[in-house]
Amino acid sequence: MMLIVTTPFSAAVEVDGVQHLRAEDASGAFGILPGHADFLTALSVSVIRWRDNRGNEHYVAVRGGVLEVRGGDVIAIATPEAVTGDDLHRLETEALARFRRALAEEQAARTDAQRLYLAALRQIIRYVRGQSGSANPVGLVSADTGGDFVG
Repeated sequence: MMLIVTTPFSAAVEVDGVQHLRAEDASGAFGILPGHADFLTALSVSVIRWRDNRGNEHYVAVRGGVLEVRGGDVIAIATPEAVTGDDLHRLETEALARFRRALAEEQAARTDAQRLYLAALRQIIRYVRGQSGSANPVGLVSADTGGDFVG
């Protein structure tokens, strides 16, 4: 099988002769052998392992992403970031730790952005309710005035 691992900026892995691949998604670890049915899944932050024709093991740490099996002979992985290496222990301790930290920071940033958005909506609602005595509480364009600003 052919294995292709791409990031937004490069092809991290392009190899032929893959005999077995092991990856992880939300449901756990799974394996892919030649002739596998077409398949699509979202990967977890993990280390992808594969064995070549000579029985050698190879590794690439991925920061999540999408894995697709096409035609039973192509495995394509698209990931935001990938680190290749032959030292499994180093990839699991260093690369995965860095990926998990980045993922936690991204989730915290999304949570903070959501909080700001909700706070802004609450402020807008308070303002609109405070202006409820006027005919047009938020100063919108009115169709009755030919599109002129009302406020």
